[in-house]
Amino acid sequence: MNLGETNKSKQIAGTPDIANVPGWYCVRTKPKHEHIAAANIARLASLQVFCPRLRLERVTRRGVVRVHEPLFPCYLFVRCIINERIDDLRYAYGVGSLVNFGGRIAQVPDHVVGELQIYFQSDAVEANDELSPGTEVLVASGAFEGMRASVLRVLPARQRVQVLLDILGRPTAVEVGRAAVTLEHSSLAVRVPFLAAA
Repeated sequence: MNLGETNKSKQIAGTPDIANVPGWYCVRTKPKHEHIAAANIARLASLQVFCPRLRLERVTRRGVVRVHEPLFPCYLFVRCIINERIDDLRYAYGVGSLVNFGGRIAQVPDHVVGELQIYFQSDAVEANDELSPGTEVLVASGAFEGMRASVLRVLPARQRVQVLLDILGRPTAVEVGRAAVTLEHSSLAVRVPFLAAA
């Protein structure tokens, strides 16, 4: 038995009989490689891969841009019989490791992945980035770039937002383009309220 087989048998030996039936497993990817690992696993191993993503705004040097980001950075879910596919998963390009606890490869309950799949049926779910009075924002472009502000009014017809800025120690109402501001607090509970309620 070579060293690779020894490591494989140790990892699977700690796993109960569920290792011989199809189930969902969590794969840890290399940073920023979720989509690469998912594509490689699906293409090379012909396995069902689930990597929920959000569509949201990010502040960049070019201003606010719309991006797709994983709901769980550096993680994705794969359905397989782990005893048969452990090597395919571990050696797929972009994969870092399989999530395990105390030497046991962790299986994710079907209902957990099933509930996520209900919400993430499309390529990516739109994160809630609607502005309302009182929302804390960051000005991402223009003369006030980098300043924090509070929304006073949203002017959808003109694609503008009136915000309250602290200029020279005085609160000042300023009107900026909607694309120039992004949410200051971007926790999952704020962005995806249905997950917080679950």
